Amino acid sequence: MFDTALSWNDMIFLAQGAGMTLMVTAVAVLAGTVMGIVFGVLRYQLGTWWSLPLTFVLDIFRSVPLLIQLVLGNAFQAIARLGWEPFTTSCVILSLYTAAYCTEIVRGGIEAVPPTTRRAARSLGLTWWGDMRYIVAPLATRVSLPAWIGLTLGVLKDSALVLWLGLIELLRASQILVTRLQEPLFILMICGAIYFLLSFPIARLGGYLEKRWSPHD
Repeated sequence: MFDTALSWNDMIFLAQGAGMTLMVTAVAVLAGTVMGIVFGVLRYQLGTWWSLPLTFVLDIFRSVPLLIQLVLGNAFQAIARLGWEPFTTSCVILSLYTAAYCTEIVRGGIEAVPPTTRRAARSLGLTWWGDMRYIVAPLATRVSLPAWIGLTLGVLKDSALVLWLGLIELLRASQILVTRLQEPLFILMICGAIYFLLSFPIARLGGYLEKRWSPHD
């Protein structure tokens, strides 16, 4: 007969860790998406050479492993005496990490819009802003959505690395329980199930939006 020392309070502890995971992910995805849209439009408008400094900085965040970024970011903010809490440091680094990938998603989405469509819109009297708002944005969003959903799910899972900064998110909470209860398989199975429950609605939302938009191709 299966027996476990896991109590209801332990489940609440895991739920609190899951809440922290969602908070970090939400902030990182929201801020990273906003920055990614701005940087993506800049990269497209400025061209390859003029956007080279921005591209170089973003390539650093795409190339260096996230764990190293978190550790270095935490060290630099301590050296600079910014006094950031682990939550703030985690959100800032994850936001920049997300923005680095989202920039390329946005740029690729804009470039996927046929130039003839944009020229036709401008010939009808639309300004640059009107062209971006009414023509480019809807078409680019449809193209970029699958990649953005994948990025969001990746950030949700990568947020587990913030445990190295002392933040008690879902994975860190499960490690604490494993150390105390010595039931690694059962607790990690619960942790994995919670990650699935957090990820599944996001994936299904992406699938729903893709199906809803597909008849208008």
